[in-house]
Amino acid sequence: MNYCRGIRGAITVQKNTEEEISVATKELLGHLVRENNLQLEDIASALFTMTDDLNACFPAQAAREIGWTDVPLMCMREIPVPGSLGMCIRVLLHVNTTRSNTEVRHVYLRDAIKLRPHYALDD
Repeated sequence: MNYCRGIRGAITVQKNTEEEISVATKELLGHLVRENNLQLEDIASALFTMTDDLNACFPAQAAREIGWTDVPLMCMREIPVPGSLGMCIRVLLHVNTTRSNTEVRHVYLRDAIKLRPHYALDD
């Protein structure tokens, strides 16, 4: 039976440039797809957030560039909590899957590993 599950991910960048945001977003989405054995048609939607220090481009633009043209995408601002991790792109994927919540693999890369160390990828 298929369920709609949420899959979380985050990655940081060094600079607020279109290239860095795009490359990082594509890297993050690639890991999420591979780790969860997703097909494009499994992805119901994606919500992206970026911290206030990032505004050079939309992460959804990078998703479109890798073929996510029929996936509903939305970009938003992360809540600027004092002391929170900066230069960070986050995503929440809604996917249709047979995996249970405990089988879903969330992905945190670069400095975003600090947010959820237990989701660090085994390399």
